[in-house]
Amino acid sequence: MFRLESFHMYGVIGTAVLVGMISVFIIKKFNIKTLSGEKIVFKDKVFNKGQIYGGLIFGLGWAMTGACPGPLFAQIGTGATVVLITLLSAVAGTWTYGLLRERLPH
Repeated sequence: MFRLESFHMYGVIGTAVLVGMISVFIIKKFNIKTLSGEKIVFKDKVFNKGQIYGGLIFGLGWAMTGACPGPLFAQIGTGATVVLITLLSAVAGTWTYGLLRERLPH
């Protein structure tokens, strides 16, 4: 994806975004309820600049390793043991975030 050689991942992600946008529009327009009859409420998200920093760090790590965090264990299971470094980096990043969370920009 990050080499811009294939449209496959952009197509999957783009389709998911499009389906999500259309779904939210339909839910709001027709006041659709859950199967149990409850109203579906979309709460506004609070933006903070830390989301930009976090997204950049996350994307940089993903681009450098070529590994999405989701299937790390599956990759390790197939014998791609080099992915252990990516897994350890993800754990270290999560631990560091937990340690520094209160001091990070809001």
